[in-house]
Amino acid sequence: MGFSVVSWSFRVVPKSVPSLGAAVLVLGVFPAAAGDLKLALPVACEIGRDCFVQNFFDHDPGPDRRDYACGRLSYDGHPGTDFRVADLPAMMRGVTVVAAAGGIVKGVRDGMPDVGLAGTSREALKGKDAGNGVVIDHGDGWETQYSHLLKGSVTARPGQVVEVGTPLGRIGMSGAADFPHVDFSVRHEGEEIDPFTGTGSAVACGETGRTLWRAEALAALEYQSTGGLVSGFATGPAASEEARKGAYAQESLRDPPALVFWADVFGVQAGDEQRISIAAPGGKVIHENVSRLKSSNVSWFAFTGRKRPAEGWQTGKYQGTYTLLRNGVLVARLEDTVEVQ
Repeated sequence: MGFSVVSWSFRVVPKSVPSLGAAVLVLGVFPAAAGDLKLALPVACEIGRDCFVQNFFDHDPGPDRRDYACGRLSYDGHPGTDFRVADLPAMMRGVTVVAAAGGIVKGVRDGMPDVGLAGTSREALKGKDAGNGVVIDHGDGWETQYSHLLKGSVTARPGQVVEVGTPLGRIGMSGAADFPHVDFSVRHEGEEIDPFTGTGSAVACGETGRTLWRAEALAALEYQSTGGLVSGFATGPAASEEARKGAYAQESLRDPPALVFWADVFGVQAGDEQRISIAAPGGKVIHENVSRLKSSNVSWFAFTGRKRPAEGWQTGKYQGTYTLLRNGVLVARLEDTVEVQ
């Protein structure tokens, strides 16, 4: 006997990015001209393996969403780029956020808990939606902001001169956040700028001729419309909130009442074919669920499984596999195993 449930969610926040503090006027080393601002990666991790870009700058002028590649990895009014880790255990292992360019630290905030919107209300944030963070003045009207940092991790101080790669803090989940990430935003003379296009205005799909990213950073940030984050096994219907906390991280299960495989994915699209299977020791598939997704979502959580058979479980290692196909092409795949005793 099997069962299958799918749920989804994505966040919506106001377009304005709250300030992190008053300006500190200190003369330092700035880019010589506006066109000279070039950005390195703001995170010390491997994109696509240790961390992922889940939300880009929103270029849609209306209530819909559109990223710079004309994809849907954004949300209405998003003025930044979200670099995320897979789950809370990955956040606690630590990913350092670094200065993307040299400049002077203009403002900082620390001390807000990493509970996100699930642990507080927007009203309680009192305008501190950005959570813990750092703002850097790069001169000639350019600023970068690093939001939602881990409580107690902020090492930058107002007036500090920073260089490319100077540690600022760690990826967290403070403020108005639904998942652990740093929201990296760029401003010029107060205008929000997409670092991929070099402008806040709409451009041709995928146009990066005026990008602010350094060549090596842009290469590392090759556009990925869809990807798998993390997967695992549970002993009953899996909850996305618990999965993202690492609650199902066990490597072995003793005679579980059910065996459920779950997967956390980003960037699913309507019409994608989703296939989730569980194979017993020896490779025989004992449960499989195939479905066609009806809607597009930035964040997607799915699970399927079966109850304990009457004869009990065969002991040994079980493998769960999640695949997502788009027009017959594989766009995401996750695998995990668990030992059943």
